[in-house]
Amino acid sequence: MRMRFTWPLVAVLALAVAPLSAAPDSFGTGVSLAESTGIGRILQRPADFEGRTVRVEGVVSAVCTHMGCWMSLVPDGAPDGAGVLIKVDDGVIVFPVTVKGRRAAAQGVVQRVGGDPEGQSAAAEHAKETGAAAGAVSWQIKATGAIVY
Repeated sequence: MRMRFTWPLVAVLALAVAPLSAAPDSFGTGVSLAESTGIGRILQRPADFEGRTVRVEGVVSAVCTHMGCWMSLVPDGAPDGAGVLIKVDDGVIVFPVTVKGRRAAAQGVVQRVGGDPEGQSAAAEHAKETGAAAGAVSWQIKATGAIVY
C-alpha cells in the first residue's frame, strides 16, 4: 500500500520542481534595456542604428561551434528568415550550442563588421551556418550581454 502512494507523490514533486530548472541563462552583463528594437528594422536599415545600443529579441538560429563567440537571432515566427549576428568578445562570453532553438534577448552596439579578423571570421562562419551568401553579413550587434529563455 505504501509503494502505491509513494510513486504518485514522487511524480507530483518532480513536476512541481521542473519549472524551477527552466530559469533563463544570463550571459555577460545580461540585458538592461526594457524596449526591444525589431530585428527586421535593424536588418532593413542598419546604418540608421549604427553606434546605438539596442536590445533585440528572437530565436537563436545558429551558434558558433568553435568558441561560442556569436549567435544568430531570427525574428519570432520566422525560423528561416534573415538573422542578425550577435558577436561577443572571444572567451569573455561563450554561448553554448545548446541554446540553438531557444528564445533569447541580446543587448549591444550596432556596428559594421570591420577590418578586425575576429569580426570577419564570425561573419563568414555565420553566413556559412545560416546559408547566407559569403560576405552578406556586413553588420553585427557587438553584444555586452544576453539572456536565453
